[in-house]
Amino acid sequence: MTYTEKAQELRAAVGGKAPFVVPQFSTKDYSSFFLAGALCATLTHGAMTPIDVVKTRIQIDPEMARMSLLSGGRRIVAQEGPAALLTGFGPTAVGYLVQGGAKFAGYEYWKKQFVQIAGDQESAVQYRTAIYLGASSVAEFFADILLTPLEATRIRLVSQRHYATGLLTGFARLAREEGLGGLYAGFLPILCKQIPYAIGQFTVNEFCHELAFRNMSEETKRSLSGSAKFGISLGSGILAGFAAAILSQPADTLLSQINKGHGPEGSMPHRLKVLAQQAGFRGLFAGLGPRMIMTAGLVSGQFLLYGAVKDALGAPAGLEIHKESSAAAKV
Repeated sequence: MTYTEKAQELRAAVGGKAPFVVPQFSTKDYSSFFLAGALCATLTHGAMTPIDVVKTRIQIDPEMARMSLLSGGRRIVAQEGPAALLTGFGPTAVGYLVQGGAKFAGYEYWKKQFVQIAGDQESAVQYRTAIYLGASSVAEFFADILLTPLEATRIRLVSQRHYATGLLTGFARLAREEGLGGLYAGFLPILCKQIPYAIGQFTVNEFCHELAFRNMSEETKRSLSGSAKFGISLGSGILAGFAAAILSQPADTLLSQINKGHGPEGSMPHRLKVLAQQAGFRGLFAGLGPRMIMTAGLVSGQFLLYGAVKDALGAPAGLEIHKESSAAAKV
């Protein structure tokens, strides 16, 4: 019996508000969530390294600002060789290994906590948007503590030729020359980038699934073919990726500038304000097209891999609070 069926049965038995029914995840369950999130994030971000290299160059190199993804890639290969497209692969893979695990497991954890705070299933469904926003934001905040030093290393490797030979040497040089302050110089802008990204990723994905399943009975959901489930997950992930890219693009541009050392001296909010004014609206959204393509692939791939790895690990389904029913386990 699914959560939806159990909740409906209990609601019919007691009448009125649905009882408070939420899953009780164990430490092993959260470990499975972490491992699934870590694998899906590092595999997808690692595979997208060439696109990310071109996107970052478009953002920080004035000569490439108006180039497309294809023309920018050709320029880099012509000037620096094909290997340049894999610059920063090490910190990308390691950074998103820890960040992805913390984000996905954290989202499952905080969504459950906020559902419990809501007090009953009807309230959780009514305030589900706030729950999605809160859970994704808090999970991303803690994940970014792990990600920021590695992201700073990646951007240095991509934006400054011959900065270092790889992850370990780049990280060591950054830590040696600039200390903890240099490693976390981009923490505020990365929060401004990653929290909107996570909001778009999780919230839009949740609502796309809700829209797809709203008029389906529990029997229909259970009988969906594998290709139908794949199509729903893929389409939801692509739309969520578009939303994540658009919401986080301005901060992503500023993050690249900060980690390259651009901007005036002073506090981080002041530097961000000056850089934003210098870039203007058009400059802040430079490279959005390539990034939307990259992010749609990333997010859809992550959700598909996350579900597959969870299934392989025997992990329980996550918590759903879709409007068509109540708190229910994901199919």
